[in-house]
Amino acid sequence: MRIVSRMSDGTVDADERRHSLAGESGPAAGSIAPAIERRGTLRPMALATSRSRAELGGLQRLFRVAEICLVSGLGLDWLGIGNLLALLSAPVASVLPIAIGAPVMCACLGWTRPKMLHAQRHWRVALGGLAAGLGLSGLVFVAMILVLPLGAQQIEPSLEWFAFSALAVTSLRCIWLLRLRQLFRAGKLTPNIVIVGATANAAWLIARAHETRDVAVLGVFDDRSDRIPPNIGGVKVLGKVDSMFGHRIMPYVDRVVITVSTDARERLRELTARLHLLPNEISLLVDVEGEMDTRGSAAGIAGIPLSRLSGHTIDEDRIIAKRLQDLILGSVMLVLLIPFMVLIGIAVKLDSKGPMFFRQRRHGFNNEIITIWKFRTMRVEAEDATASLQIQANDCRVTRVGRVIRRTSVDELPQLFNVLSGEMSLVGPRPHAVGMKTGDEESARLVAEYAHRHRIKPGMTGWAAINGSRGAVDTVQSVRRRVALDVAYIERQSFWLDMYIILMTVPCLLGDRTAIR
Repeated sequence: MRIVSRMSDGTVDADERRHSLAGESGPAAGSIAPAIERRGTLRPMALATSRSRAELGGLQRLFRVAEICLVSGLGLDWLGIGNLLALLSAPVASVLPIAIGAPVMCACLGWTRPKMLHAQRHWRVALGGLAAGLGLSGLVFVAMILVLPLGAQQIEPSLEWFAFSALAVTSLRCIWLLRLRQLFRAGKLTPNIVIVGATANAAWLIARAHETRDVAVLGVFDDRSDRIPPNIGGVKVLGKVDSMFGHRIMPYVDRVVITVSTDARERLRELTARLHLLPNEISLLVDVEGEMDTRGSAAGIAGIPLSRLSGHTIDEDRIIAKRLQDLILGSVMLVLLIPFMVLIGIAVKLDSKGPMFFRQRRHGFNNEIITIWKFRTMRVEAEDATASLQIQANDCRVTRVGRVIRRTSVDELPQLFNVLSGEMSLVGPRPHAVGMKTGDEESARLVAEYAHRHRIKPGMTGWAAINGSRGAVDTVQSVRRRVALDVAYIERQSFWLDMYIILMTVPCLLGDRTAIR
């Protein structure tokens, strides 16, 4: 099986675009088919993981803040006012036009701002909205100047400020639109979905996606894949429903959409039960006997009416807050601990031959494969990259320094780099090695809800860790308890719960002498 290489931002490189993903029908040997034929008409040129795209949900708010700061800053600069005291002591007649005009301009521009993300391919729409916003604010500004008792010495600089601010805002929006187009082409803003069921509803959804370009349909799965066309409306049929589990495209999928008719209730129940094991959000396309119900209250995307069946709903505000929490606390921890980490690294090198760090492929958010960093605690010749044999008491593979640093889990400190890069969080379910086994059985097969722990980013510590579920999961009962604690955390996750877990981690680790680590 060919290994697909990934760039640091989570996108699949150009080599991926020259090959079909597992389960796809590739072109005949020796032929050179167009790339669009191999990947489908709705798949982005580069695939970005759900993790890397979920963190971009605050772009609109970021731009809003930037635009308000630009307009306000130009107003203060134009008045020659550098601080609050100078503003309060300035003549009212000179300050009033801009003091009122700046909020008016920001409010009118805000009217058109929400449409920008949906206008990434329509410059005329975006710039037309900008012109409407500036035109409305201009009318209000001129009317205000005519009403207020202002002299020529106040009117002229106020008009100059408005003209210059309008030019600056136009430049900012053009730069922003260019950046948005780059992000859309990189697949970092458009939600990715896959369809289950090659039905008329699926054809309607794909046609709608072609029309709006606000959602990327990466593929179709259907149990009749050997009896249906190789593509539906230009979207590739990737295989049977069961092939979704472990399919290489799934870490890039935000949502799985079932397009089976709502009348086929038995089929829907069966599909929902099977797909419930995925970490992805599962939704049903709402229809009324072949006609789409666009009047329903179901939450949808790109104007497509969808009803959520299962999965963890993405809360963009919580994601942004958690990412800021990770960046701030993670950076502080790294600065404070870096001297200690240097000493540990030196001790590891002096104790036994081999590298300072140990790297291992583990499951991350949405089953994405990530590489985590640890201080090496085992002899090089005995390292187990797939955790096929979990750690045991008095394990002969562990070095002398390894035994010391494992007792307090400080061998995990290099994962601060995973946190800062966005692959992990400070708090979350602990990442398990790809293919990790409990006894002779793969751990992921022992608990039906195992994949649910991948609905958020893995963490350096977590609810399970401070509740005694640390170290090896070497029995079916220990796997079930770990998964239950992880799912409980996902359902309750909040800033204050994260802070409690962080504060409890050190005393729990130091006070635990029973866990095998």
